[in-house]
Amino acid sequence: MLQVSKNHIVDEQGKTVRLRGVCIGGWMNMENFINGYPGDEHGLRAVMAEVLGPGKAAFFFDRWLDRFLAEEDIAFIESCGANVVRLPLNYRHFESDGEPFRYLEEGFARLDRAVQWCGKHGLFAILDLHAVQGWQNTDWHSDNSSRQTLFWRHPYFQDRFVALWEELARRYKGNGAVAGYNLMNEPVTNAPAGRFSEDRDYRSDWETFNRVYRRVVEKIRAIDPDHIVFLEGDLFSTRFEKLEAPFAENLAYSSHNYTFPAYDPSRTPVTRQQRDENVRRQRELFLAHEGTKYARKYGVPLWVGEFGSTGDSTLEDQVRVFEEQNAHWTFWTYKGCGVMSFMNVAPDSEYQRLLAPVMKAKRDLGVDTWLLDGVPGSTVGGAIGELARLIEAALPDAGIDPAANRRFLAQTALGGYTAALMQPAYAKRFKGLSEEKLDDVLQSFALKNCRPWEKVLSVLKKYWTGSRD
Repeated sequence: MLQVSKNHIVDEQGKTVRLRGVCIGGWMNMENFINGYPGDEHGLRAVMAEVLGPGKAAFFFDRWLDRFLAEEDIAFIESCGANVVRLPLNYRHFESDGEPFRYLEEGFARLDRAVQWCGKHGLFAILDLHAVQGWQNTDWHSDNSSRQTLFWRHPYFQDRFVALWEELARRYKGNGAVAGYNLMNEPVTNAPAGRFSEDRDYRSDWETFNRVYRRVVEKIRAIDPDHIVFLEGDLFSTRFEKLEAPFAENLAYSSHNYTFPAYDPSRTPVTRQQRDENVRRQRELFLAHEGTKYARKYGVPLWVGEFGSTGDSTLEDQVRVFEEQNAHWTFWTYKGCGVMSFMNVAPDSEYQRLLAPVMKAKRDLGVDTWLLDGVPGSTVGGAIGELARLIEAALPDAGIDPAANRRFLAQTALGGYTAALMQPAYAKRFKGLSEEKLDDVLQSFALKNCRPWEKVLSVLKKYWTGSRD
């Protein structure tokens, strides 16, 4: 059982443990760019049930989960040198909106198997509630297409959130394979609109934020006094300035550190001078991050729960800084369709071939808007830009921020409305297939059929092996 000791995480013998590993995005919380579908997960599940029938749709998603993460995946990650996996979870696996506070055994059974595999192969698991009741943030990764964050405004959703964590604590107390509980992924207490830039003008609801955190930690501690509880900052885990000081034992804190390099990684070769400058830049950004400042102010452990990479050199520069600053870290993400993952579904796989027209439409229409930022320069990106300009011209006194207006308009029109229109086209690619054939297609996600991003994996292996020291 891991514990917090001042600004370190230690094992039961008091030996310092550095957590270095990977997030398993796209498994018990599916994401469109990872899994290759358009829109949000709960919308896709409903459309698949309409097109394939409830029974075959249920089979489809069960097999997808089976193929995406199996025991051989956990064994492979451990063989690469990692010592922890972060398991993002969607509350819908454990509780139905139609029957709140009644828990679904099949979801817990699946999570139990993964935790058991971790224990068997010597990995720690961090349980991460990635999508919570009522949506804790505005984006697709909380299974949200509405851009509303009802969680922060309605006590009913907060009650369900707290009760689910009580249930998780009851089931996993005393389980040494679990490193701790990551209460909520990337909170956003104040849903931004186009009137302001979320980075410049964003205002946190710290009163509600701190009250929710204190309440859920107290409820967990009444059941499970031993596991570490990991707390993230507001605005996608970047804001910590008015986060309450540590108020309980065994708390650690998590920042998300997505940063750009100081050079263009697509232009090679990269010189030693560029690399040195980038390390300096990454160090400056890390030290300026409010999560880093918070952890140092209060002398608590800092875990970089997510960060991503545009290439092997940029990844190594960032990890070097985490290492020199004694931060724990988990790379985003393990497996997927070739965007941020280091194990990828093969381009010639049955899944990729079957879904090729939908994948092309996704790219052409920019429905994964965070990847393309409204598809600048494309036909649809130009149309979004023109509509944004018309809105700004018609509402000159509204104080609209142009960049934010284009961003959020694209998210709503493309990532929400257009992506939902595409979901039947995705589902129909599987219509008429037998269960055996569906399983064959979903075998594309099995480890044996995935291809590594070798340069990135080699960097991760290099630093993961330090967790053996």
